[in-house]
Amino acid sequence: MNSTLTRLRVWDLPTRLFHWLLVVSIVALIVTGKVGGDAMDWHLRLGQGVLALLVFRVLWGVVGGYWSRFCTFVPGPQRLLAYLRGQGSERDHVGHNPLGAFSVLGMLLIIGLQVGSGLFTDDEIFYAGPLIDLVTSDTVALATNWHKTWGQWLLLGVIALHILALLFYGLVKKKKLIPAMLHGDRVGVSADLPASRDGWAQRLLALVLLAAGAGLACWVWSLGGGTGF
Repeated sequence: MNSTLTRLRVWDLPTRLFHWLLVVSIVALIVTGKVGGDAMDWHLRLGQGVLALLVFRVLWGVVGGYWSRFCTFVPGPQRLLAYLRGQGSERDHVGHNPLGAFSVLGMLLIIGLQVGSGLFTDDEIFYAGPLIDLVTSDTVALATNWHKTWGQWLLLGVIALHILALLFYGLVKKKKLIPAMLHGDRVGVSADLPASRDGWAQRLLALVLLAAGAGLACWVWSLGGGTGF
């Protein structure tokens, strides 16, 4: 293997923009949810935006940059076992490592459940999800309870774990992960590893996929009643 080390494009621009837009949206959702009142109008709009982002990320996980694809960073049993035994390869430390991959999937799932439950939530004061008219009152009550309790706690928990993991890697392992999610590159990795494509063709494709996600989110919001806009 060529031992030459180089600067490698890992996180393409669409992945980076998704990441930071999701961070800002989740923070804003938490704030507007706690404030309540007129802020719930923004809570609803932000939920719609996050749904669009999640749809985009699923699609981008199939056709996006090399290191953003699920088939690249989600490990199979053998790769996970080798990593846990300390026998992982260099590629396990370029993008998401095998454990980090499952944390990403878990976070996307929990955010998806929180957004999904919000579609059927009704607090009978300020907010009613757009799909409450399509289900029974028992389902609305179940979704509302999940959205306000377990779903919220799980989301805050995975956010806290994510922050702790960043601090651990930065302070203990001396691996600064946040800068890589800003400029997209990892420095000092083997030149033999493939780079993520990050040209204008990929960015145009990302815009098309984001538009598809936004269209799907708008369609979902148009299906029922609730506090629409």
